[in-house]
Amino acid sequence: MGGKFPILGRMAAAALAFGLAACASAPSTVFDLTAAHPPAARPFGAQVRFDPPVATLDLDSDRILVRNGMELALLPGGRWPQQLSSLFRARLIETFQNAGLARSIDGGAASADYALGLDIRAFELDATTSQAHVEVVAKIVALTSGRIVDVAIFSARKPVPSTGAASVVASLDEASAQVMADIVRFVSRRL
Repeated sequence: MGGKFPILGRMAAAALAFGLAACASAPSTVFDLTAAHPPAARPFGAQVRFDPPVATLDLDSDRILVRNGMELALLPGGRWPQQLSSLFRARLIETFQNAGLARSIDGGAASADYALGLDIRAFELDATTSQAHVEVVAKIVALTSGRIVDVAIFSARKPVPSTGAASVVASLDEASAQVMADIVRFVSRRL
């Protein structure tokens, strides 16, 4: 942007920084995600370790992301109680417990047979389609050999009736719950 108009470039950057600062300093409500309640799954004898999810820096914060094409912004008026990756991991573990698989979760005391790796690719309001979009890649790795047992991409989109924080979060929560239930089914089928 600098080129022939360095002052305009600096002014645009300052305006963007001011806008984001105003958005970040506005009072916001803390929203949580809920764990899904999938049908009871067939118990499996293996122990599964849940590795910390991977996410880009823009996603992995306590702020709620809005995507408009290639532009990213923060949703005013709402935030998560902790970083998104930690929150999603905690609710996914609860989802496994809700499916009757609590005994298969390695809580650190047992020696895990498998690791479940997660890559959070999208967890945002897609402003161009007015949809909540959640996309997560799940990878099962056999810890004894390091062999990848299976990889799958789970994606869900839910309509967002308004751009208010409560409405956006409700739709994100619904999409997230669908993805979590799908991940439980995926792991149950493979182990």
